[in-house]
Amino acid sequence: MMKKWGIQSVWDFFIINLVFALAGMAVVFIRKPLFHLLGITPQTSFWLKAVVYIPIVIPAYQMNLLLFGFLFGKFSFFWEKEKKLIRFLRRPFHRFYQKT
Repeated sequence: MMKKWGIQSVWDFFIINLVFALAGMAVVFIRKPLFHLLGITPQTSFWLKAVVYIPIVIPAYQMNLLLFGFLFGKFSFFWEKEKKLIRFLRRPFHRFYQKT
């Protein structure tokens, strides 16, 4: 993975993986107060929870990656990954917008 990501040192690799872990854990902590705010309880249907959770988790995780990446001095690494993700997600819509 170090070669694929273009990482030079084991320390950088460790920091990048730490950022991934912290971003994921932060999303878990965001969920509880957000669900409470939206009135979602343990009795709420699993499907409704999933429909609400997924659109919240994906952007929150991406923002956390940038935030923790900035705090640990790896913002440029994560910003490049974000730009690639955005290009990948826009690709199916790109053809549609070219035709109109």
